[in-house]
Amino acid sequence: MDKFPIDILIGLVGLPAKSVKNTLSLLREGATIPFISRYRKEMTGSLDELQVGLIKDEVQKLDDLIKRKESILKTIQEQGALTDALKKKIDSCWDSTRLEDIYLPFKKKVKTKARIARDNGLEPFARLITSEGNEDLRKRAQRYINKNVPDVDAALEGARHIISEWINENVACRELIRGQYEKYGLVESKVVKKKKDDAVKYEMYFEYSERLNRIPSHRLLAIFRGEKEGLLKAKISIEEEYAQRGIERTMIRNPRGKSAEHIRLAIEDSLKRLLLPSIENEFKKAAKQKADEEAILVFSKNLKDLLLAAPLGNKRILAIDPGFRTGCKVVALDEKGDLLEDTTIYPHPPQSKRDEAMYTVQHLVEKHAIEAISVGNGTAGKETFQMLNGYNFGKEVEVFFVNESGASIYSASKVAREEFPDKDVTVRGSISIGRRLMDPLAELVKIDPKSIGVGQYQHDVNQTKLKENLDTTIASCVNAVGINLNTASQHLLAHVSGLGPVLGKNIVAYRKEHGPFAERKELKKVARMGAKAFEQSAGFLRIRDGKNPLDNTGVHPESYHVVKQMAKDLKCDLKSLIADKELIRSLKLKKYVNETIGLPTLMDIQKELDKPGLDPRGKAKAVAFSNRINKISDLSDGMVLPGVINNVTKFGAFVDIGIKESGLVHISEIVNRFISDPAEVVSVNQEVKVKVIGIDEAKGRVSLSMKQV
Repeated sequence: MDKFPIDILIGLVGLPAKSVKNTLSLLREGATIPFISRYRKEMTGSLDELQVGLIKDEVQKLDDLIKRKESILKTIQEQGALTDALKKKIDSCWDSTRLEDIYLPFKKKVKTKARIARDNGLEPFARLITSEGNEDLRKRAQRYINKNVPDVDAALEGARHIISEWINENVACRELIRGQYEKYGLVESKVVKKKKDDAVKYEMYFEYSERLNRIPSHRLLAIFRGEKEGLLKAKISIEEEYAQRGIERTMIRNPRGKSAEHIRLAIEDSLKRLLLPSIENEFKKAAKQKADEEAILVFSKNLKDLLLAAPLGNKRILAIDPGFRTGCKVVALDEKGDLLEDTTIYPHPPQSKRDEAMYTVQHLVEKHAIEAISVGNGTAGKETFQMLNGYNFGKEVEVFFVNESGASIYSASKVAREEFPDKDVTVRGSISIGRRLMDPLAELVKIDPKSIGVGQYQHDVNQTKLKENLDTTIASCVNAVGINLNTASQHLLAHVSGLGPVLGKNIVAYRKEHGPFAERKELKKVARMGAKAFEQSAGFLRIRDGKNPLDNTGVHPESYHVVKQMAKDLKCDLKSLIADKELIRSLKLKKYVNETIGLPTLMDIQKELDKPGLDPRGKAKAVAFSNRINKISDLSDGMVLPGVINNVTKFGAFVDIGIKESGLVHISEIVNRFISDPAEVVSVNQEVKVKVIGIDEAKGRVSLSMKQV
C-alpha cells in the first residue's frame, strides 16, 4: 500500500482518478510503460505513453519525498525536539520546498554567527528585542556582557545575529522572497574581465539580463555553461529594498518602537548574508532543472525522429566511409547485415585513382549482388556520393547519403569489438553506416545517444535524468516498431518491454543453440524468462512465417483465444482471416467484449489483423542534394537548395545541405507566423527546401530560411 494519499498523485498529474489508481497498481506490479499503454487500455482509460510516464515520474518523486520525510523525522527525534504537532505538520506536507523550510530550524549547523551568540548567552536578549517592548535595550544589554561579549554594542550585534537566523528560518519570510524571485527575478551575466579574450563565443552574455520567468532554456544553459567554464559570472537578482520592506511588514509590529531599528538591521543582515543567497541558489537550481528538462525533451524528440527513420530493409548493401588522404573504406553486407568483404578505394586527391575505384565498386556490386549503396556524409562524403550517384552499374542500384554521426563512437566501442574482433575501427565504422541504411533503429541502439548529434547542451544537463529519458525514448521506439525475434541483436532485444540485457543475451544464445523460434510461446524455454517477462515482452516480438500467424502481429498471446473465436464465428482459419480485409472489417467487435477485453483492445486487434507485420516507419528513399554544392565556398546568397533537417533545437533547426557544415534556420525563418518552438513545425529527417541568407566562411556558419523559399 502506498504511503502517500492517492488524491495527492491525482492532483499532480491531472488525470482521471480511476486511470491513475489502476496505472499506479500496474506500475507497482512491475509493468512497463509500453505494455501498460498498449495492452491495458481498459484499465487506464487508454492513457498514452506520455501520460503513463508522467504518473511514473510523479510516483518516483513522492516516493523520494517519503524517504526524505522519514530521514527528517528521525533526525528531529534524535534531537528530542519532535512534538505531535510537528510530526503532524511534516506528515501532511507534500511539497519538497515547504518540507525543507519546516526542517530548516532543526538542521545541524556549522559554527554560525547565531550559534556563537547563543553560546555566549544572548538568545534571551534576542527574544526580548523581538517582543518589541518598551525596554531600554542598551541598558538591558549590560546584563549580557561577559568575557566573550565585551560591551553593549557586541551584545546588541550578537542578538541581531540570532534574529537574522530566525528571519531566515521563518516560513512566511522565505515564501515572500520566493514570490519576489518568481515574479521579478532577473538573470544577469557578466564576463570575467581577465577571461574576455577566451570568452568570445559568449559575447552576447558579456553584459546581459533577462527576466527569469521569460528566459528560454537554451540561453539559460549557455549562461550556466559560461559560468561553469569560469568565463562568465551569473546571478539571479531581485530588488533588495523592496524585499527589505516586505519582510519589515512581516516581522515588525511597531515600526516606531524601540526594537524596530535593531530588527531592521537584523533583516538587512539576514537578507544579504542568509536569505537571498539561499533562495537565489534554490531558484538557480530550479531554473537549471527546468532548462534541463526542456533540453532533454528536445533531445528525446529528435532522437525519436532519428530512431524511427524509414529503413531500407533486408537488402544487400555496399557501405562506404569516405575519406581523402586515407581513402574510402568499403564493405559489402548481406541481407542480415553480416560482413561479406572489405577493401579500400582512393578516388579522391591526393591519390585520385577514380577509374580504379569505380572498377572495384562495380566488381563488388556484381560479385555480391548489391542492391543499394550507403555513403557516409562526413569528409569527402559529397564527392563520393556524386561519383556513385547516376553511375550505370548495369542494373538499378540506389545510392543513399547516410548521417554517420556516432559511427566512429560505435567502431571503437566494446559492442563493435565483440561483433568484429578481427577488424579495425575503419571497417567497423563502414559496417555501421551500411546497417544504418538497412535499419536505423537496430544500429543506433548500440550507440550512446549523446554521440548521435541531435541534442542541445546534452553535456550540460543532468546526466542521470538524460540517460533515463533517452532510455525511455529508445524503449518506446523499439516497442512501437515491433522486433523480429529471430534476427534482432541482443542490444535491440535489451530495449524490448520486460527483457533487459540479460534476457536479450539469453534469447540470442537460445537461437544459436536451437535455431529460429517457431512460435512466441517457445520464449518460455529461454533461461530466466519468467511469466512476468513473457507477459511484458511477447506482444512486442514478431515471428515471420512461424507456426502461428498471430505471432507476426501486435496481438498479445493473452488475446489469441478471442481471435480464434472470431475465425470460428466467420467459419475460417486464422491464416484466412488475417489475409481477408473484407472479413476483418465485417467483425462485430461488441460481440467479443467481456470483463477483461473491451472495445479499445478489440479495435487494436482489428488493426493488427488488417496489417500484419507492418513496419510503421515506411521505407527509406534517397535524398537528392544539389550537385553544384560540395563545400561552403560554393554557396552564395539567394541560392535555394534541398536539404534534410538533422537537428532541432529551441532556437531553430539545423539542415544538412550536402556539405560538411549544417546550416541553421533560425526559429524566425521557419514559417510566416509566430511559433514558440521549432518542433511545432519541423522534425529530424524531414526533407526541406531552404534559401541561403547568410554565409560566414571563416566561422563555418551558414544561415538559411525556409519561409523565404
